[in-house]
Amino acid sequence: MRIKPTLLVIPLLLLSLLLGSCGPKETPVPTVIPTLIPTIAPPATASVPLVILVAPAEMDPGQSNLYQTTVYELAQAAGYRFQVRNTLTAADLEPSLKIVVVLPPDPGIVALAAAAPQAQFLAVNIPGVVPAGNVNVIGSQNRPDLVGFLFGYISAMITTEYDYRIGMIIPQGDPNAQVAFAAFRNGMIYYCGLCPKTLYYFDIYGNALEYPQVVEIPTDEKVELYPAYGRLLKEKKVAMAYVFPSIATPDLVNAIGVEGIISIGDLTPNPRPIYWTASLQPDVAKAIQAAWPDLLAGRGGLTFNPPFALTDVDPAILTPGKQQLAEQVLTDLLAGRINIGLGQ
Repeated sequence: MRIKPTLLVIPLLLLSLLLGSCGPKETPVPTVIPTLIPTIAPPATASVPLVILVAPAEMDPGQSNLYQTTVYELAQAAGYRFQVRNTLTAADLEPSLKIVVVLPPDPGIVALAAAAPQAQFLAVNIPGVVPAGNVNVIGSQNRPDLVGFLFGYISAMITTEYDYRIGMIIPQGDPNAQVAFAAFRNGMIYYCGLCPKTLYYFDIYGNALEYPQVVEIPTDEKVELYPAYGRLLKEKKVAMAYVFPSIATPDLVNAIGVEGIISIGDLTPNPRPIYWTASLQPDVAKAIQAAWPDLLAGRGGLTFNPPFALTDVDPAILTPGKQQLAEQVLTDLLAGRINIGLGQ
């Protein structure tokens, strides 16, 4: 009788299972439990040096943002921390403090600097603070000769089509104003030489007019009457005027603009009057940048004079090409390459 192959396979499978169950059992492999290695913290490092800018809360937002950006970028480039405070006290003088830039008013910078000898302090236009020890100073620029010369140059350049009919309005008897007017005249001559006119001009009394003209406000004049002197410029046929800063009230400068006269000055009035060309101010941000390497190096007792810069330029009056010429003259004046001609 023939046996089917399938019937033979089944007994063989059963026999192999029985033999396997009778053999020795495998030793189980123990589970490895990982050992926790304690984390060792790195040793503490010295605190990152700190830079503080002290700016009053009431400061003009545009100016405040400019100074904050300037000092922040310098601090970041040096790898320092940066903070802005509205005031500064002895409690803020932590050991890591490296540089302090202080804008007016004075928080007591001399005493604070003495309490933090590891830091360099930079006082910006703070009256009564002198450079000494770890106190450095950015001074205020008082250059009526330079400002007058540049404004005379700009005024002549803008009024070429108006026969260079330019002038100044100044406080009577002020020596700085007199210096500014003399320089204003020289700036005009520097631009146009003899400044030839196409017409002759006369005042309301029939007197021949030569330029630049000057209008003086008496020292005892009431401020509320200043705007009336803008009319005198009109009577003198002045097309553009430099208003000396000590008498440049918003009402006066606005009255000059209402008369159709272009104006220019040291500081832009608020609100800005019509026909205001530009202002010329010390560039404190550049002075801070110039002082920075010395502050980082720990050199104290230094004075830094800020350069001047044209600001609030009206491109419809002082066009970009003319502004470029004016800025080149300013650069040359600051470098001493132009003789203002006052024998100073």
